[in-house]
Amino acid sequence: MDNQSTELQQASQTPIAPDNAKWYVVHTYSGHENKVATNLKQRIETMKLEGKIFDIIVPTRNIVIVRHGKKEEQKEKIFPGYILVKMILADETWLAVRTTQGVTAFVGAGNKPTPISDREVATILKFMAMEAPKYKATFSVGEAVKIVDGPFADFLGTIDSIDEAKGKVKVLVSIFGRETPVELDFLQVAKL
Repeated sequence: MDNQSTELQQASQTPIAPDNAKWYVVHTYSGHENKVATNLKQRIETMKLEGKIFDIIVPTRNIVIVRHGKKEEQKEKIFPGYILVKMILADETWLAVRTTQGVTAFVGAGNKPTPISDREVATILKFMAMEAPKYKATFSVGEAVKIVDGPFADFLGTIDSIDEAKGKVKVLVSIFGRETPVELDFLQVAKL
């Protein structure tokens, strides 16, 4: 077994799946990913498919959003409308997944589900585990905002640029009739 599949095994805590078990991408109604994963887990038990369907992942990552002037951590779906299922593809497993409420289709060429590589799954899992929470901007460039904190509190300005990785915005503030760019934290500005 190569390192990558060992890493995969540890990262997803699955019982050791045979080599013919592959990862498939399943399309769901957007917003129903967790519900589909829960329903599918129940169906696997009910239909006694534990030896054929091994793991279900809803790819998410932690991000930081700013709400009401406070930073909150929240899980964001990396691929909204998609879940990953590790299984041995056979008529009964295909049917069990395909007929789970909220599932719209398998992703693949034509009607045939196409597996994704362990390397792709390892990359997704690595991305999910990344520590640095990403800020989620609720602002857009060109939007008028009010500065609520710092030396420019109560000034109005226009968003010039957004740096989501740092949680900063550059705001053009009109000072003495001139537009001056000011870099601020997401927490220091509010929507009008």
